[in-house]
Amino acid sequence: MKKIYLIEDDKKIADLLKDYLEKYEYDIELVQEFDHILEEFSSFDPHLVLLDINLPSYDGFYWCRKIRSISNCPIIFISARDSGMDQVMAIENGGDDYITKPFNFDVVQAKIKGIMRRIYGEYATSTPADSIEIHGLFLHLTAMEVSLNETRALLTKNEFILLKAFMEHLNQVLSRTYLLEMLWDDEHFVDDNTLSVNITRVRKKLEDIGVSQSIQTVRGAGYKMVDTWSERQ
Repeated sequence: MKKIYLIEDDKKIADLLKDYLEKYEYDIELVQEFDHILEEFSSFDPHLVLLDINLPSYDGFYWCRKIRSISNCPIIFISARDSGMDQVMAIENGGDDYITKPFNFDVVQAKIKGIMRRIYGEYATSTPADSIEIHGLFLHLTAMEVSLNETRALLTKNEFILLKAFMEHLNQVLSRTYLLEMLWDDEHFVDDNTLSVNITRVRKKLEDIGVSQSIQTVRGAGYKMVDTWSERQ
């Protein structure tokens, strides 16, 4: 049975959607504590997430980025916000699809079914990737290691989160604010100095496996990762 994590603060909509989708033999888990969404996600380990934008404390864009920092689980936004910019932001923050409220339940179910078949079912080309690879540089998602050729380096949680963000946005400038949000969680406050320390550590881990000067400081904007290793192999 496929599991769906439903993050919706309107209890009436959440209950109606839960009852409807359970008819199609989905296991639906409703969010319990909006300040602990990432912990609930990790505990439930769903096959798909339905995510509203307007939520208590932090919006859906924030939680989408947090989920993306640890998982490639498909995410469908469901929101009354119908502007083109909201839909663009949803996709840019890691969403896979966007459904505008009020929605037709059959359309929601059809989109879920389509994504499930593409990722897990008859249209799936392979099992979900266990690594990210760029020109021979591998980030191993389960082992939390980075490797080049036969050389590996073990990463801490924060180092892993940062390097994953850089590799997923190669040649793109990531602001310090964006990276701080990636590192922040409900238990540990991350300040600007903590980010600088972790950037230095990521650079050192990359140097240990033969990758130098790939994470560059963009003055006044943030950081970006560039390929400095492929031509040296």
